[in-house]
Amino acid sequence: MLKRLPGYGLGWAPNRRIVAIGVGLACLLALAAAAAIFTGRGNRPHAAPPVPPPEHGSASPTAQPSSASGPVAGPPRISDPVEFAKAAAKMLWSYDTRTTSQAQQLAGMEAWMTKESEYGDWASVSAQIPDPVLWSRMADQKQHATATISEGHYPAAFKQALSEDPAAITKAYIYAVTVTGKQTITWTKGGGGAEDRSITLAVQCRPSADCSLVAIAPRVAP
Repeated sequence: MLKRLPGYGLGWAPNRRIVAIGVGLACLLALAAAAAIFTGRGNRPHAAPPVPPPEHGSASPTAQPSSASGPVAGPPRISDPVEFAKAAAKMLWSYDTRTTSQAQQLAGMEAWMTKESEYGDWASVSAQIPDPVLWSRMADQKQHATATISEGHYPAAFKQALSEDPAAITKAYIYAVTVTGKQTITWTKGGGGAEDRSITLAVQCRPSADCSLVAIAPRVAP
């Protein structure tokens, strides 16, 4: 059993809170997590929808992280949902209480969020870090974490739901992406450990725009 302060890091289950949008796509929530629901707001456009980008799209430019968020890595300027989700998961699984306050961590994470407030679920993302008191206790132990990403993919349920109703994506262009990797935590006096992690994210990638984070989505079938 890894020794660590409770509440942040290894073993955390993703927050399952999600915004329920649109009666017509309610079933899609259960099948394809938050992303497909978000895309279903309002009337669907009649234009032919684009095909979702490949899981390891080579057409996207090289990710260029922003430094605007301070101690937390800034969001990359990239338009591929899978690559953005992989970067977002790495950000969520990485922290350093030695150099970053809880407020700074929150501010850095918020910089990744969509600016379209009707879709963003900040509460599901901000819940990934502990309250200031616990963060302070972690800082006393100089706790910090790094992450390595193994892969990212569209969950099977999301791909199926999209194939059945491809026009749904064109309202908000929000995709469900599951990312797997490993988080390594270190603390004072040589303490540490590592654990495999998996998370499903809802990310927004409108055409000709950089991607942004929408929510931590519920678990869905891989």
